[in-house]
Amino acid sequence: MDFIKDFVNVLSAGSISFLLLTSIFALIIYFNLLNGRIKSGGGIAFLGFGILLLVVGIFIRPLAYLGVAYLLILFGLAALGGRLWDTKVGLRLFVVGGLAFGLSMLDPNFFLIAAKPDNVPIVAMIFLLGFFTWLALRKAYLNDSQLALGGIPWEKTESDEKLFTWPDLVYTEMLCMILLTIVMIVWSVVLRAPLEEAANPTSSPNPAKAPWYFLGLQEMLVYFDPWLAGVVLPTLIIVGLMAIPYIDTNPKGNGYYSFRERKWEIGVFLYGFLVLWSFLIITGTFLRGPNWNFFGPYEFWDPNKLVPLVNVDLSELMWVKVLGTSLPKLWIIREIFGLALIGAYLGTPPVMAAGPFRRFYLKMGAARYYVGAYLFLIMMSLPIKMVLRWLFNLKYILHIQEIFFNV
Repeated sequence: MDFIKDFVNVLSAGSISFLLLTSIFALIIYFNLLNGRIKSGGGIAFLGFGILLLVVGIFIRPLAYLGVAYLLILFGLAALGGRLWDTKVGLRLFVVGGLAFGLSMLDPNFFLIAAKPDNVPIVAMIFLLGFFTWLALRKAYLNDSQLALGGIPWEKTESDEKLFTWPDLVYTEMLCMILLTIVMIVWSVVLRAPLEEAANPTSSPNPAKAPWYFLGLQEMLVYFDPWLAGVVLPTLIIVGLMAIPYIDTNPKGNGYYSFRERKWEIGVFLYGFLVLWSFLIITGTFLRGPNWNFFGPYEFWDPNKLVPLVNVDLSELMWVKVLGTSLPKLWIIREIFGLALIGAYLGTPPVMAAGPFRRFYLKMGAARYYVGAYLFLIMMSLPIKMVLRWLFNLKYILHIQEIFFNV
């Protein structure tokens, strides 16, 4: 049991858990939604990545743990294929997840965090998020299978059915109201309200955490300056959500569940919501402890834990460590590498429009293509910056301290 706990603690580290979650996302899409095979080109590529993790894990031990977990999940998902969306398989997965959570509650460190009144609803939301994501993708897979055989989506078979507001809808709503009232009463009796003492300016909590719905933004502050993490990126998230109906003009998949007809649209959205945003909230809630250090779910939150990190800027990394010289005093020369890197990153949409994404450019038109492409690049800047921080302790790609502009 201790070995399993240590294994999970290693996999829960920020860099490892993010890579594992991203890999699981890609594996589910390929093997379980698109019916890929392990003997195909894509399957061999996924298998090769797992072997690479094991080889590199010889020198970097956490990657060996990641490689083992990755290969186990790969073979499991490849063996299930489309059966992942069967009701019996889904029920078994839910039961296994519930049993694993129940056994984990026997660990005092896990129980202390998961049973905290503030965190109980978040635990419930994790199960609900997993269930409803599975349910939506199940309906999409069944509809895609039906459409591949020349049939029609399941939703169109019930378009002529009508229900009365009374008694059908009102009766259902009344039952939900009664059930929810019972749940809230039991909740209020069993769990103490998460109220704390009056604010004391001489005693700050460690760690000081925002409410759960702001923990994603608080986690982003680790990787970006406040003006980016607290203002620019949240604004662009809202603008991006508003722009989706105008960017996505694909007429297929409207009014019914489907993945194959909207692979890119659904894939990008689910990656941004599940792998990025939900990951940040879960990390900030359960894995960030005193001094904002990473802790595994079965690890004691030691306030004296010290993690020796020396954050460096890209300019310092290139001029001092690579070229072996001092930093130039003129900022435009000092930050030439950061400017070039950001310029190349922002210059990829025109290059991709003339190459592999040519069909998207022709289909969407210039305006929609460039708006969507740059919103996507801004979204992907978050995982890129996270990985750079984890691998190289990179703080800023562009650090112009003379005008307080940092990226």
